[in-house]
Amino acid sequence: MNELIVSSVYPPTGNLLEALIHISNEVFSMEKLPFVQMKNISSMVRRIKILTSLFEEIQETSSAARLPPSSILCLAELSCVIQKVKLLIEICKEGSSLWNLMQTELISNQFHALIKEMDNALDILPLRLLNVTVDTKEQVELLHKQAKRADLFIDPRDIQKREEILQLVATNCDRKSKNKGLIDFERVKQSFNSIGLTTSLDYEEEISKLETQAEKQAGTGGLIAVSNINSLISLISLSKTAILEEEHLMNKQNLKQTVSINVLPDQSSSYYSLVSDIPDELRCPISLDLIRDPVIVASGHTYDRNSIAQWINSGHHTCPKSGQRLIHMALIPNYALKSLIQQWCEDNNIPITEFKSTPSVSESSSSKIKKYGKAVDYISATKASTDAVKMTAEFLVGKLATGSPDIQRQAAYELRLLAKSGMDNRRIIAESGAIPFLVTLLGSRDPRIQENAVTALLNLSIHENNKILIMSAGAIDSLIGVLQSGKTMEARGNAAAAIFSLSVIDEYKVIIGARTKAIPALVGLLKDGTTAGKRDAAIALFNLAVYDANRQSIVLAGAVPLLIDLLMDDKAGITDDSLAVLALVLGCNEGLQALRKSRILVPLLVDLLRFGSSKGKDHSITLLLGLCKDSGEEIAGRLLMNPRSIPSLQSLAADGSLRARRKADALLRLLNRCCFQSQ
Repeated sequence: MNELIVSSVYPPTGNLLEALIHISNEVFSMEKLPFVQMKNISSMVRRIKILTSLFEEIQETSSAARLPPSSILCLAELSCVIQKVKLLIEICKEGSSLWNLMQTELISNQFHALIKEMDNALDILPLRLLNVTVDTKEQVELLHKQAKRADLFIDPRDIQKREEILQLVATNCDRKSKNKGLIDFERVKQSFNSIGLTTSLDYEEEISKLETQAEKQAGTGGLIAVSNINSLISLISLSKTAILEEEHLMNKQNLKQTVSINVLPDQSSSYYSLVSDIPDELRCPISLDLIRDPVIVASGHTYDRNSIAQWINSGHHTCPKSGQRLIHMALIPNYALKSLIQQWCEDNNIPITEFKSTPSVSESSSSKIKKYGKAVDYISATKASTDAVKMTAEFLVGKLATGSPDIQRQAAYELRLLAKSGMDNRRIIAESGAIPFLVTLLGSRDPRIQENAVTALLNLSIHENNKILIMSAGAIDSLIGVLQSGKTMEARGNAAAAIFSLSVIDEYKVIIGARTKAIPALVGLLKDGTTAGKRDAAIALFNLAVYDANRQSIVLAGAVPLLIDLLMDDKAGITDDSLAVLALVLGCNEGLQALRKSRILVPLLVDLLRFGSSKGKDHSITLLLGLCKDSGEEIAGRLLMNPRSIPSLQSLAADGSLRARRKADALLRLLNRCCFQSQ
């Protein structure tokens, strides 16, 4: 049954597993790996070996009918990731070693993006539902954690190799005729050996690959890149003659001619001077080169087609300039800007043919890329993925509605994972009718069903429109019930987080605050919850306290002493959140009186002025100023008696944020008046 859900989008599960195992074996059985990106490649191969063990165990121990739908989606996503890894390794292996070395950061970023794609795929893997050994589960869980924490790795050895070669290139380009002998050919030979260029055949193949790359860059207008490539070709040609064919060295005149063949013609330098004067509005924000084929993306920004296609090809779904998520991947031609670019080219005597429209990245890439895939149709790919998620969500919602408790527990768990990543997933799950059934399951006596249901609702609530659907389904009273007496502390904490998410909308701050049990339940979690639960309760209280009428309820529920205690709890790690709530409740009379009664608050705030975060200092000075104003002479007296208060305020007045400096100055003036009056 599960297999039928995705059969129209992905191959049958058995075929999918066979394909995964096959392509994984191809990746880690590759021979003669490249001399660049060695650490990234070996790390990626190690990850795929671990995943292969998982695939093989699933194939041996599970039938397709027993596999959870979300695991099939995960396997399909992993299949795409591993195919991309294989292609990237082959590009590193069969492309120009020198050019790959020059592109170290770009290729490292591509490996890092693939690790994050692997992490996103593993997010929806219901590992606890799969019939695999404990060792395999532990290895995959560790792999998932490492992928989630993985930072971009740029191999310092590759950077060092590149710097050495660039120095040699600079020496070769800058040398004059009388200084020809100054190039250290032994050093050149060692540098080339470090990237696998050892024989005359290696040198010739590398020159051929660089020439192919130069043609590609020239076709896309990358004049600076072409200049750099030609300089590399010049160095290789000279080195090949000087090192590998010493017995057949030509005379100095012939050597001069050999070198001059590979040096860029004068036209390139003239182009460089022209290209450097391109107006900013005609430059692509990604490549910073003249836009050749301007296209508009969903965010409204314009890019060169080739550059934005490469950006999307590498797995990004956001606008590079604004960071806004792209709601579609269509690239719309910007004819107005194209006309301006053509006019500018004519005015500056730049041949229009040099900047004509270029094919997409997939079309203009090397023959190796063509061998492994045609141009990606992003709209079709997105539609296929959307259809798969839709069918999976509808299937799981059906199980929520009619399944046994065990089936409901599994379905809620898989929906929870599916809603964890991607706004599209959250929208599709809601459109499939999951929310009313999840709300009903909040009252389940089964701790796992309740926990999965409340967490799924929390994940769904991140989507703005889903907030309305969740409130319309009457979820708030059920969420408060879980918050107050949930079966597990995780369920209670996630209920608080869901209330925080819903209360982002101002109208819902009023509705939630009007529920008599809501604020006391949050305060109860603030007292008894886990570290994460206390943080969720604090930020939910902050959101509710933005609405004036809720502040009195927060104070009457006993939140103030608990929040003050949390200022001293380093383990909780919610000092700034607690201060933010206290700064808001200061705005009501009940809150002001409760804060003034505390004997430990003032010295705590003084210490936070010195050692707190930037936000913590802002909130602390807000509290101190509010406590000292309007009949706050007693608090002012406590401040004056504290030997650390005046130096801390003076330091903040000099180095704090603009808002903090202004309030620190006001408080210093107020204390000065109090001191004068007392004298």
